[in-house]
Amino acid sequence: MRFLFALILAAAVAGCGFQLRGAASAQLPYKTMFIALPETADVNVWLQRHIKATGSTEIVDEPKAAEAVFQQLGDQRQKSILSINSLGRVREYRLTLTYTFRVITPEGKVLVPPNEITLVRDVTHDDSKVLAKDIEENLLWRDMHTDLVGQIMRRLSVVKPLDPNREDAD
Repeated sequence: MRFLFALILAAAVAGCGFQLRGAASAQLPYKTMFIALPETADVNVWLQRHIKATGSTEIVDEPKAAEAVFQQLGDQRQKSILSINSLGRVREYRLTLTYTFRVITPEGKVLVPPNEITLVRDVTHDDSKVLAKDIEENLLWRDMHTDLVGQIMRRLSVVKPLDPNREDAD
């Protein structure tokens, strides 16, 4: 009876189109891509790893050899005071990462218009644990970059690129 129930459940899940989200879910609509960022930039390193994991898009070294060019338009980090205690000392900080990007052709025509991603994390502060809180803050920044690259990949795979051959009516 249990075997029959498991078999029916497996058939229902397989039949409904359920699939775990993985690297294959972020297939990009471009065959080749150039990432116009410094080689050591965190976003560049993680973005290349994610794109190579999909296997559908090749990263090239020259923008002219690419079908699409990823450009960073803005990368802003901000640390602001969220709350203070009764003595006027900081109790919490808010970390904000705002990143703007677009995708163009090597000729400069826009394929994906500017997209802005804003990530926010709150972190507590304790004067008696400065080193531990500094490490926690650095881990949060790293987590935000990982989340940022995941969101960029999802947006690039979902956004339907504009036709670069179409003339703008504007």
